[in-house]
Amino acid sequence: MALRRELPVVAVIAAGGALGASARYGASLAWPTPDGAFPWTVLTVNACGCALLGVLMVLLTETTTAPHPLLRPFLGTGFCGGFTTFSTYSLDTQRLLGAGDPTRGLLYLGGTLLTALAAVWAGVTAARALVRRGGRHA
Repeated sequence: MALRRELPVVAVIAAGGALGASARYGASLAWPTPDGAFPWTVLTVNACGCALLGVLMVLLTETTTAPHPLLRPFLGTGFCGGFTTFSTYSLDTQRLLGAGDPTRGLLYLGGTLLTALAAVWAGVTAARALVRRGGRHA
């Protein structure tokens, strides 16, 4: 019976993940990274996903209006989880390092981490400012 109660959550995570992964794939088609080039598309996708996650968490947890209980798993875990990609980031880092380019590999490794953290912070900060301006904070 517990599984039956969780089925809607699993379904919205799967749907959100499929949409997020499709959006990431679309970005890679629109802005492909040539072999050996710096993976700007993956870095940008990860940064945008982190900023979006920061905004979403504020809007879904720090406002007086209670969101639908499936919105957070759909958008946060599903869409943002599918959109961002730790595995491609790791693979791109390994490729840069393995190609004898330790400077770009280490810049990508550390730069992505710092960019992702800064993006979450910026998303949270911007969303909190908007929520306060609208008078809807908890």
